Amino acid sequence: MFIRCAFFRGRVKAGMEEAFDRHVHEKLVPLWTRFPGVLEVRVLRQIESDVSDPELAMVLSTRYASREDIAHALDSPVRYESREASKHLFEMFDGTVFHTVFSAEEFPLANR
Repeated sequence: MFIRCAFFRGRVKAGMEEAFDRHVHEKLVPLWTRFPGVLEVRVLRQIESDVSDPELAMVLSTRYASREDIAHALDSPVRYESREASKHLFEMFDGTVFHTVFSAEEFPLANR
């Protein structure tokens, strides 16, 4: 299994925590479940992940059976919808967001 993660490193802007969480759960998660080939979408907080970065606010994780499935998903129209939906999220976040792909065997996330 392969995982594509969006790592949110930084802080949600003061007073926007509830709106940020709502946007993630009501907009991004349903959208990411529409990526072709996706097996699972998870939202992890720092305390729930194996990533030891104190500045890590959130990890959005999508799991796929293969790297080819990830490549296919990233070529789909859902990726462009996701970019548009993310713009508002980034307005509420003070930090950086980066994506990476790795094997679940090499770098497992806590199973919660």
